[in-house]
Amino acid sequence: MSQAEPWTTKRLLEWTTDYLKQNGSDSPRLDAEVLLAEARGCQRIELYTAFDQVTPDEQLATFRGWIRERAAGKPVAYLVGHREFYSLPFRVNEHVLIPRPETELLVTLAIDCLSRSSAELPTVCDVGTGSGCIPVAIARNHPTCSLTAIDLCGEALQVARQNAEEHQVSDRIEFLQGDLLAPLTSQPPFDLVVSNPPYIGLGEKEGLASEVRDHEPHLALFAGQDGTEIIQRLVDQATRWLKPGGTLMFETSPLVIDQCVELVERNPEFEGIQIQADLSKQPRVVAAEKTA
Repeated sequence: MSQAEPWTTKRLLEWTTDYLKQNGSDSPRLDAEVLLAEARGCQRIELYTAFDQVTPDEQLATFRGWIRERAAGKPVAYLVGHREFYSLPFRVNEHVLIPRPETELLVTLAIDCLSRSSAELPTVCDVGTGSGCIPVAIARNHPTCSLTAIDLCGEALQVARQNAEEHQVSDRIEFLQGDLLAPLTSQPPFDLVVSNPPYIGLGEKEGLASEVRDHEPHLALFAGQDGTEIIQRLVDQATRWLKPGGTLMFETSPLVIDQCVELVERNPEFEGIQIQADLSKQPRVVAAEKTA
């Protein structure tokens, strides 16, 4: 960065946008705005009324450090420590998958499912909770449900607990550590089992964007060679923990959704299988009811 001119907000955004574009960012302007707003401690929209302001040296040093890391591929959400999901801010770090807009569909479908339930106090289990974005968003939008959230990673559960506390729903979510539904012991069955499990095959690994492949937790991304290994186990285990008429609902990849549907169809305890498409019109969520 040249020192010939003062580093105003406008100049910083222009220079950084070009720099990040040259270094492979898919959204260089957005990245620059998010990081600069975070460094300045303001909202992104406020940058547009501060184009002529010079960024103080301390904030500039923070911003420059983040830009170097972003140019090297580190996701913006990990740099700033949070990501918005379902109109709520969530803490994230390298131990949890960064919440995606596609997963908001899963939350919407889960809330709709609970609203149709005849249970006065419906129960939900989120498998592979990560940051806790799914159970927290459900709890914030359905005031009477109680939830159990499971993850294999203890560090991820720490993040999830923080998010539940900050959104004031920790009293309605029980967090358990373990593999899929294995931590459940004597709990009564659930009205809904929901999950955004790992569903990327190891064969797809080299084709992933480097910021995903090199920075996000592989435990939350990959599921065997073809991406269906975890979902197969989830389908088999869910029948034990669903009430008759309860629903299993999970996100998956359009690349393997046919195989996932076959896995559910093979299980005689499921019926009424449905596929829901995301905003990009890609098949994204599979849902099925446990037979009565």
